[in-house]
Amino acid sequence: MDRIKLHGSCKNPIPFSSITTKLLTNIASMTSRIWLCLITTVIIAHPVASQSSSEYRRSQQNLSNAVSPGAQIFLNAFETIRNYGLEQMADSVLWEKAVRGLLKELNDPYAQAYNPLEFDQFRESNTGNYAGIGVQITHLNEAITITAVFNSTPAERSGLQVGDRIIGVNEISTEGWTTGNVSDSIRGKIGTTVDVTIARQGLGTAVTSTITRDSVHVTAVIADVVGDNLGYIALDRVARGSAVEVQQALEKLAGTRGIVLDLRGNPGGYLDESLKIGDLFLERGSRLASAESRSPGGTDRNIDESWNARGPEIVPGKPIIILVDRFSASASEIIAGALQDHDRALILGERTFGKGVFQNVFRLSDDRHLRLTTGEWFTPLGRSLHRRRNVQGRTLPEDPDTFPIVTTAGGRELSGGGGVFPDQRISNDTLTLNERAFLSQMAQKQIPFDLRIEEFAFEQSERNRRDGSSEPTLGSADFKAFVSALEEESQLEESLNTNEIQNYLRWRILPRIAQRMEKPGRSVEFRLERDPVLSEALRLLSTAQKQSDLFNESEEFPLPH
Repeated sequence: MDRIKLHGSCKNPIPFSSITTKLLTNIASMTSRIWLCLITTVIIAHPVASQSSSEYRRSQQNLSNAVSPGAQIFLNAFETIRNYGLEQMADSVLWEKAVRGLLKELNDPYAQAYNPLEFDQFRESNTGNYAGIGVQITHLNEAITITAVFNSTPAERSGLQVGDRIIGVNEISTEGWTTGNVSDSIRGKIGTTVDVTIARQGLGTAVTSTITRDSVHVTAVIADVVGDNLGYIALDRVARGSAVEVQQALEKLAGTRGIVLDLRGNPGGYLDESLKIGDLFLERGSRLASAESRSPGGTDRNIDESWNARGPEIVPGKPIIILVDRFSASASEIIAGALQDHDRALILGERTFGKGVFQNVFRLSDDRHLRLTTGEWFTPLGRSLHRRRNVQGRTLPEDPDTFPIVTTAGGRELSGGGGVFPDQRISNDTLTLNERAFLSQMAQKQIPFDLRIEEFAFEQSERNRRDGSSEPTLGSADFKAFVSALEEESQLEESLNTNEIQNYLRWRILPRIAQRMEKPGRSVEFRLERDPVLSEALRLLSTAQKQSDLFNESEEFPLPH
């Protein structure tokens, strides 16, 4: 049977510009996102091209005829409930209940049964591809507003612009609709059309465009030059095509003095893409990763696989720093672990999530699929990436004294206790007590604070463009008006008039203005004030001539904690 390997997923790609909020204010939602998004290596099992549907069904029937006595009891129980249970249920309903109940008892936090809709969403989230027109929409100022138009998409070819307000889809008003309602209506099968009606500033009448849907890919990489000629690459997921995007970013930044690869908040993605990304940084023949699993029906782990780099390094000798945190997981850990084992990158930040097992997705029927943990990943030096968890996803007790230690070719000692331990531990910045209190008060008053930030940043970016300014700026009068509007809405004059809260507001707003103006490097520079991990990375790179300089300058060694 054909097998398609994946490694992780992310249902709703988080734009680069939201990294700030993720790190400081959405710890709980990020934890939830880890469990929604982490899938690991997936092998989708299905009939080979030459096998007909009838042959497939016959093969499945033959398998069911060969079940063990224990499995036959399960089937007999199903038939008994179906035939004699007081409440009659369709076979599909009973099977779904049975499978979900069975998975619940496996103590496998990553196992899942997919119905047709769930599987379609899973495939979309893994690839970053969907069939639509290629716009990003946000609910701003009581209207569904286009906040990004992706390159080489139907939306760009149709002339849609950032700032256009979508007021109708297929001759139906979008008044009262959510962004989800609009998104669902715009998306559809490739080749079909959708009528999108927009209102645009400066136009007296609405404009309707008939747009042909096509496959759309959302980039996972943001790259730019920051500081004193230093390269910065943010990879928010390991999606299909990410390796090419990272390679293009490395080529763009080849003239910089050093490069930061930011994997913070990256929940994973495709296995083959993660291996290709690691390949970009390592010499041909270098081990990238290995895996252990068991053959179908076997009792022991008796399948060993390994992958080695095939191509030349893109930026040989250039100092590299990788940033990770507790939400870096799965495929992103494979990248970080490989470069750390080969002394090719200095790792800064927090111990990573520890998602070192992989799953297969098997076809159960024509429209039902099952995801199941089937193997474990290891770094080039044999360190397990997996941290043991219970079915709720909580880590189990650990004894750091039992963690195995491996030594790199350069003599550095690395811990193998699960996940990737940073070479230098630095925690992400946290909110002050007054900032926490302010945000809590805003939430209690049910004021959408993040939305207000987005609305204002969008308005400022558009004003800067109209004024002919290419520099992300925040006018003092405009900022004062924004604060006044928040005061009127929240009645929190005392908090909003303190320097501490106003500085926090500016820090939240300026990176978003820069991102809206497609100035990712400036956005990064605005964030530095409260990003100690990135600040330290840029400090180290500013004086490093080669990779060993980074190791010598780093003040810590990777000790378990």
